[in-house]
Amino acid sequence: MKIAVASDGNQVTEHFGHCQSFWIYHVEEGKVVKSENIPNPGHRPGFLPNFLSDQGINTVISGGMGGGAVEIFKEKGIEVVIGARGNADDAVRSYLQGNLQTSGSICHEHQHSHECEE
Repeated sequence: MKIAVASDGNQVTEHFGHCQSFWIYHVEEGKVVKSENIPNPGHRPGFLPNFLSDQGINTVISGGMGGGAVEIFKEKGIEVVIGARGNADDAVRSYLQGNLQTSGSICHEHQHSHECEE
């Protein structure tokens, strides 16, 4: 399993498409066996969900995300967990323990990322 966390530094970003990078966690038997950081290749409508799908990602964790990206991930069978905050490692650990669940924070206006639904 591979989990991608949209991040600014080592913190979960508030808006998926505008993150600095993605922490990619390789998970085997419920434990992280490797992590790597890849830069965000750029924010274009529909690009990042396809990019992460091509990386073999099974789950994406972010603070917030646009509805279009959520729909593309769903179409590709990739789980989306939004509403996460704090350290990326902690978010993945919490997810693997079953303690991190989607809050429903979907952003509708990219230029106004503070106006996300709760």
